[in-house]
Amino acid sequence: MAKKLILFFLILTGAAICQPYPDQHYFFEKDSLVKKIESMSGMKIGPDGKSIVLEDNVTEGYTIFSPDSSKYPFNEGLPSWNGKVPNDNSSFKVLMRFFKGSWSGWVTVGYWKNNIWPSYGSTSFTGGTVNIDEVDFTSYFTKWQFQVVMKRTAASQPSATLHKLSFFLSDKLTTSNVNITNIVKDKPAAIFIPTDHFYQYALDPVIGGSICSPTSTSMVLRSYKIMVDPLQFAKNNYDPYWEIYGVWPRTVQNAVQNGLSGAVTRYRTWSQVYDILAAGGRVVMSVGKPLYSGHLIMVAGFNANGDPIVHDPAKSNGYSYVFNKTDLSTSWFAKGGVSYTFFPGDNMTSVESDEPVQSVQEFTLANYPNPFNGQTTISFETPEGGYTRVTVYDITGREVERLYDGMMQAGKHTFRWNANSLPTGNYFIHAVCGQNSKTFKALLLK
Repeated sequence: MAKKLILFFLILTGAAICQPYPDQHYFFEKDSLVKKIESMSGMKIGPDGKSIVLEDNVTEGYTIFSPDSSKYPFNEGLPSWNGKVPNDNSSFKVLMRFFKGSWSGWVTVGYWKNNIWPSYGSTSFTGGTVNIDEVDFTSYFTKWQFQVVMKRTAASQPSATLHKLSFFLSDKLTTSNVNITNIVKDKPAAIFIPTDHFYQYALDPVIGGSICSPTSTSMVLRSYKIMVDPLQFAKNNYDPYWEIYGVWPRTVQNAVQNGLSGAVTRYRTWSQVYDILAAGGRVVMSVGKPLYSGHLIMVAGFNANGDPIVHDPAKSNGYSYVFNKTDLSTSWFAKGGVSYTFFPGDNMTSVESDEPVQSVQEFTLANYPNPFNGQTTISFETPEGGYTRVTVYDITGREVERLYDGMMQAGKHTFRWNANSLPTGNYFIHAVCGQNSKTFKALLLK
């Protein structure tokens, strides 16, 4: 009887030991980042009070932030950061160290944009290593610390800035225990993110096969109407230290340089992805076998059946592409669900206007003249800012034009719709902003 009890106890404790710790995401940006400063040398808080920069008349400096502790242990981590550099003569480097009985040495987890230091720094420590994009630990940890180093080639050069640090923590068992059957059964509501599709191999005959990460992220930027050149974006993404174009936190930082806010994260279900898309965000996923040996793809949304839709840069017909759901789920979630998560940055402009923002009490949508001949002006008023879409449909419900798709501030806005290429008839103009929506009918006469 005693042996049976011991065996039963071992089974129970073994099950408990194998239960993975949950994912955790710790990040500090702007005000919360400034509050985390522990010490500085040659650096100061930026003029906006929400970032760090070099002091005047110095060429380099550092900022050390107070240590962080996680609620649960972790054995893998995804660092990322948000900042900007004014030119190729100013850069910043992000370092981390980890505590287990004592502090490890500082290791370099990445930099932006040019490596202007004589030494890159260490990438290994007792208990783990920086494996290009992620920190891989040999045992569980619960404590870490960030340091940011900045440098410029001359004191007359403008300083780099940094306003966000992020660390996404996981237990490797979560990926090992992934249940693809349950993931495939997850059927989010329909949603679709349009963009300009880029076929990576057509962008450049030499590097085309190596630029899936920046090409997918260029499609994300284009979906927000940030008109980056995909080839130049890819060239900016190149990391001369690792000699690749797809370092995860570097790609995120490249998008931040162009106006977004982002982090390297993980997803474990399709519904988690839907929630981000529905909130106005974007997701780029890092996939593996059976679809690819290693690849990155922009998530475009979900169809009416709850199947994921993607914009795949590796396919010439990759716009709004639907893979077999089991294959795509295995390729992503069994590889760890690693992703780039993006939202519009604070300084992103949604609609150009010379007029000041006006106070609006109601959500309205109209056009003048109506009926119209060829062209008409659509007026749009929203009391709250947010992710906005203005779409034109014909009487069959077919989308004929998307007039706007991006962030919009509260106030009054106008669009000029040129319908000269369309036949005479009734059209429905539909606008959605946050929780508000409205549709009206416009008559085109020729």
